Amino acid sequence: MANVILTLKERDIMQIRRVKPILFIVTGLSMLLTGCSISDWYNGYYVDRSSMKRYTKRSDAYYNAESPEMKELRKKNQAYCSDLASRPENRIAKIGYENRVFNEPMYRVCMRERGTPTFSTYESMQAEKRRAERRARGEIIPEYW
Repeated sequence: MANVILTLKERDIMQIRRVKPILFIVTGLSMLLTGCSISDWYNGYYVDRSSMKRYTKRSDAYYNAESPEMKELRKKNQAYCSDLASRPENRIAKIGYENRVFNEPMYRVCMRERGTPTFSTYESMQAEKRRAERRARGEIIPEYW
């Protein structure tokens, strides 16, 4: 009887000694994987960083492709439109800002009307041209209300 009890205790001890490292490894891996998810990194940090790089690259290419005369005109227009959009009577009221904020839409319209559209305005104009071409080819069917 004593041999049977001793044998059972040895088996239990051996099983516990094998389970502890496995349990430690599984717990450690689960904590690591839930704390630092690959999808969180990819969808958050990586995508934001890569899209900003792509936007900056295209924006720089757009502004660097301008002629020297156009660059001078852009400087003049920027000074005029910035002054116009930052005047107190043209500022936009926003919660939390006592003196209101810079009128970005007015700035963009002013730059476009004076012949030097900003890069974001240029992109939206190109997208509208592509949509109009697709509508003309019949790829996009306009919905009537």
